[in-house]
Amino acid sequence: MSTTQFKPDDSYRDSLSTVDAAGQRVWLYPKKPVGRLYRARKWLSYAFLAVLFAGPWLRINGLPVLLLNLPARKFIIFGQIFWPQDFFILLLASLTFLVFIIVFTVVYGRVFCGWVCPQTIFLEMVFRRIEYWLEGDAPQQKALDRREPDWDKLWRKTTKHALFLVVSFVIANTFLAYIIGTEELTKIVTDPPTAHLGGLAALTLFTAVFYAVFARFREQVCTIVCPYGRLQGVLLDKDSLVVAYDYQRGEPREKLHKNQVRTTGDCIDCHQCVQVCPTGIDIRNGATQLECTNCTACIDACNSIMDLVKKPQGLIRHASENGIAEGTKFRLTGRVKALSGVLAFLLIVLTGLLVSRSNVAATVLRTPGQLFQKTERGTITNLYNISVINKTNQPYPITLRMLEPAQGRISLVSTNHLTLPAQGITEGVFFAELPRTALHYTNQKIRIGLFSGRVLIAETSTKFLGPAQ
Repeated sequence: MSTTQFKPDDSYRDSLSTVDAAGQRVWLYPKKPVGRLYRARKWLSYAFLAVLFAGPWLRINGLPVLLLNLPARKFIIFGQIFWPQDFFILLLASLTFLVFIIVFTVVYGRVFCGWVCPQTIFLEMVFRRIEYWLEGDAPQQKALDRREPDWDKLWRKTTKHALFLVVSFVIANTFLAYIIGTEELTKIVTDPPTAHLGGLAALTLFTAVFYAVFARFREQVCTIVCPYGRLQGVLLDKDSLVVAYDYQRGEPREKLHKNQVRTTGDCIDCHQCVQVCPTGIDIRNGATQLECTNCTACIDACNSIMDLVKKPQGLIRHASENGIAEGTKFRLTGRVKALSGVLAFLLIVLTGLLVSRSNVAATVLRTPGQLFQKTERGTITNLYNISVINKTNQPYPITLRMLEPAQGRISLVSTNHLTLPAQGITEGVFFAELPRTALHYTNQKIRIGLFSGRVLIAETSTKFLGPAQ
């Protein structure tokens, strides 16, 4: 085993594996991965795809598991409805998720990209598998692309892209269902096209985008577009677990020769790790590379070669840079502990907000341009507008009562009560009336209760204007 410090050729940093010297796109033909880790990724991907496609149709208490209805500004997460009034909760949840990503990346590197990211799962486990099925492995694909057009090439290419379009259309429908809901999506699909031109346009656009991404753009989403890939250089350190080449054991490299006593490192320079890489990099360059998605395809490829040459597996494995350089085991750094503390604090605060969140929220505002009025009974009235949001799947009949001051009363305009629909909003206008004896300030706070029957389901407060004392 060599203990000489590895000094990789850094010239690889001056170019991209997917761009040639003339600036033209280099089309990648990664070999089909085979191995224990690939099988694990495959089954995990199948489970993820099942959840992803079933997600819009799953219900918790009659509500979707996930709905991000941006046009209606309504969000449903695990059966809980969030409206703009809950923005601070969504903001805190987003911040918590961001900190979780940072902690996870600092510890485990970019493993999310290779194992859970929808881009990787769809490309590697759906579109590439269709390609392998119709066109064969990497050598057969290259030969097919170089060949002059003939019937065999025509039907294979046509069938592949037709299937790509079908899968892209299914993905587009699923994506749209997470935005507008399955009910609206069903209407778009079943009603005449002229009845939902906007929805039809959205489906067509999403289908075209997904087809372009998975049929042509492919790995460049990860290496050029994805912001997470750009951030990993900031988040990772030398103690992060990444897919790494053990240069202490592998260097110096040398081809395997029959009947030769080997005095060099374990790497036989077979390039199998490069040929199987979906982003076209050489993991043996020794440092964390921007294009590496930690998909572990190179680990499987290298392990199979090590088995053939009767060497221990793990020449390429999950390890930290410090772990390989110093031969130490993984350890939690002060940075990880500090970030974990921040994450724990945010989770506690977020849990408290979710537990204390009311199912009904009301907003009361004085009607613009209206001053207080004196009645014949000697009382003072103010006119208000009320907006009530229902965060549940249950409708409520609502009556309003003055909670403070207790002498006050409320009179709805044109009705005796409000009806709050499930997952909906209702609005109304009412007069708040107080006797002069209950007024202690010209701008006095009052509390209003919202009752469904005899049950207080929400309360809110506002200001009551009165004459100078």
